[in-house]
Parts: sequence; C-alpha cells; structure tokens
Amino acid sequence: MTDTAEATGRQQAAAPPTLLYLMKQVELAVRAELDELARPVGLTALQYTALTVLERHPDLTSAHLARHSFVTAQSMADMVTNLIGRKLIERHRDPADRRRLVIALTPEGQGLLDHLRPQVAALEHQMLSLMSDAQAGELRRSVELCRQALRRPGARTGEAP
Repeated sequence: MTDTAEATGRQQAAAPPTLLYLMKQVELAVRAELDELARPVGLTALQYTALTVLERHPDLTSAHLARHSFVTAQSMADMVTNLIGRKLIERHRDPADRRRLVIALTPEGQGLLDHLRPQVAALEHQMLSLMSDAQAGELRRSVELCRQALRRPGARTGEAP
C-alpha cells in the first residue's frame, strides 16, 4: 500500500459517521426497544407503528397505511389480517366512497395504545435525556425538516422540485 493510500485510509477511518448512519442506528435502537415494550401485549414494533398511524389518520386504505407505516403492501395485508383477527382494527366502507374499504382502530386497539403510551413516552424521554429541552425541541424541528425535504418532488434524484 502506498503512503498516500494509507493516509487516506486513516482519514476515512477517523472520519465521524455520516448523519444517515447515525439516524439509522437510532432507528434500529428505537425499533428494538419498541419490540421489547410491545412484546408483552403480543405486538411487534411495526404493528405498534401501524396502530399509531391509524390513531393519527383514521380510515386509511391498506395501501396508504402501508406507506405511512414503512412496510410493503403485502406485508401490510398480512399485518391487517392479524390485527383484525385480534380485534385491534376493523375494515369498513369509506362513507365518502362506498367502493373503498378503509381501516380504523377499534376500542380495543385504542385501549392497547393507551396502555403502551406511558412506556413509549418513557422511551422517548430516555432517548432525549442527555439533551436540554431546547436541544430536544431543535432536534424535533430539524428531523421534521429532513422528513419534509425527502418528501419533496425530485428529492431522490436530486432534481429541483
């Protein structure tokens, strides 16, 4: 190996991790913790996420629920079947378009979320525990801006909107 190649390798090894890498590590840690919190009530982190999406956005189609929950349509179809079987969600006709089937939380599903809410809040508190309230607020605003930037038209290709 040449001296230049060795120096470049050391510089790369010493470089801090990218923000994308750090965000992925946080996401994986949160998912593992959510799996632990949800396991006693028979849920996975992904199922918990789907239920919280329905809490914020009632009456979604399965396809929209999949997009909001970060899973494929096929994975969501299996998840919906499971959650309907557990009576945590239900399907019904969309009042605005009777041809569409939409999904909503049942009272049992809402009760399960209410049961988990303090534990999830404690997890979020733990995640932010090394930050001041101002830093936590700034992090929330910054992450929201990142999310918005990636939702813009042309975000994946780098093209202007």
